[in-house]
Amino acid sequence: MRTGNNVELPLEVQAVNNHRKFEEKTIKTEKIFQGNIISLQVDTVTLPNGKQATREIVKHPGAVAVLALHDDRMIVVEQYRKPLGRSEVEIPAGKLDPGEEPHRAAERELEEETGYRCESLRLINSFYTSPGFADEIIHLYLAEGLVPGAMRLDEDEFLECESLTLEEAQQYIAEGKISDAKTILAVYAWQIYRLTGQIGS
Repeated sequence: MRTGNNVELPLEVQAVNNHRKFEEKTIKTEKIFQGNIISLQVDTVTLPNGKQATREIVKHPGAVAVLALHDDRMIVVEQYRKPLGRSEVEIPAGKLDPGEEPHRAAERELEEETGYRCESLRLINSFYTSPGFADEIIHLYLAEGLVPGAMRLDEDEFLECESLTLEEAQQYIAEGKISDAKTILAVYAWQIYRLTGQIGS
């Protein structure tokens, strides 16, 4: 990238400039709701053309999800999801506690929801779930070398743990039993891992 004076900018400066393309500057923030997990705010912003608009934003502490493989099978849990009004089959996942490192949270959630501990934990990728209205980021990990143990569920958690082959997981996606983004992404990552032996960003 060159400036008006035809000077080449450093790559790190170019990256910052690209991230700020079409930036909306916040004029004011109105706090609407503060819950145990999320908060909701309405920001008044100035658009690139100088006009004003409002943005409804959900703030989230971030979360982890785990593609846990054991004997070439994926460990999943089935639980009821109230916003959808039905049960969903998903990979183990959960929100970050305050100040918690994502890899520690991944180990904790895996053990709490499935009873398994892992000898190897690798970051596959981190992604935003709904950047149009929320800042939630999920850190997706691959867990291998699983050692069985005891589940430690929260008092308001009710779920069942099972394991799926890749073919069964793909069938679950086709049938709508698996329909959340993190689990679908994990299944695709697993498929690539089996084909190439490589995983991660």
